[in-house]
Amino acid sequence: MSALTPEQVRSIAHLARLSIEAEEEARYAKTLTNILDFVAALERVDVTGVTAMAHPLDQPQRRRPDQATEPDVRAQAQANAPKVEAGLYLVPKVIE
Repeated sequence: MSALTPEQVRSIAHLARLSIEAEEEARYAKTLTNILDFVAALERVDVTGVTAMAHPLDQPQRRRPDQATEPDVRAQAQANAPKVEAGLYLVPKVIE
């Protein structure tokens, strides 16, 4: 892949809502280009015949039982709310 331009780095920084200094653009361009080159190299790897795994060590996932472990305190919590309806908190409209 060709190296990222300073304009591309500024665009990426804007999309990520990051503030970077102009003197840092070259360093970021090099680092991001290296990352993209690595991803491109991974995409070229032949994985034909390789079974996908959910765990890197091919171990089963540990799962806990799907059951409530804490008491239901919704009614107690909502007793303090100014307005409640059907188990939901009612709040004033703040956006027109």
